[in-house]
Amino acid sequence: MAHIIVVGNEKGGSGKSTTCMHVATALARSGFRVGALDLDLRQRTFGRYVENRIAFAQKSGLALPTPDMRDLPEVEAGQLQPGENAYDHRLSAAVSALDAGSDFIVIDCPGSHTRLSQLAHSLADTLITPMNDSFIDFDLLARIDPETNKILGPSIYSEMVWQARQLRAQAGLKPIDWIVLRNRLGAQQMHNKKKVGKALEDLSRRIGFRVIPGFSERVIFRELFPRGLTLLDLKDVGVDNLNISNVAARQELRDLMRAVNLPGVDVAF
Repeated sequence: MAHIIVVGNEKGGSGKSTTCMHVATALARSGFRVGALDLDLRQRTFGRYVENRIAFAQKSGLALPTPDMRDLPEVEAGQLQPGENAYDHRLSAAVSALDAGSDFIVIDCPGSHTRLSQLAHSLADTLITPMNDSFIDFDLLARIDPETNKILGPSIYSEMVWQARQLRAQAGLKPIDWIVLRNRLGAQQMHNKKKVGKALEDLSRRIGFRVIPGFSERVIFRELFPRGLTLLDLKDVGVDNLNISNVAARQELRDLMRAVNLPGVDVAF
């Protein structure tokens, strides 16, 4: 069975689609067969990222390793079992179609609570939750006392992950490896950065996730999207001398992939 990687939270602008594309491409470049689904049926940033990549590769005559992006199949009412949800059927059918030909399936969730997102979390072997390094995004995970920074309780999103874990346990599946990815980390050890880090450390012990560093804020990510490129494709498109920022960004991706620690993956790029 394919190892399912779900990238999700309930807040937009945290780098979910960028994370999806770089993880999926890193795996494809390492020789793995990678399936992909975008469950943000309205915005489809991950889907458009892959479409941009395919179009650029065809136009440029390049063979860029690319995840196999699929749309959710449509379903007729007569195909549903009594009481079955149409979105459940569509996602299950898409995962089943990708499973036989994939080593990994990367699923991007919308920045809101939807039925598709809820179901996808229950399918996750690895769950990556990107967050910007601030207490605004920390609120995604837990409520805190503004005066003492004491954790008052889990957020609605954390409760959804807990429910997904319960469903997997009832089905006899292995536990979700939940990873919180700290994006847009400041270069300096600022006071707020330390406070967010301490709060994440405390919360991770309470509700069971791992914390790893993600991507810094860099202009290059906005420049790569229109051509569907990632940090690993720069030399393929003629960028032989990487600047310091690009080299640092590639190292961040290596560190991220090592920290995610996917089964059978040796980070050698």
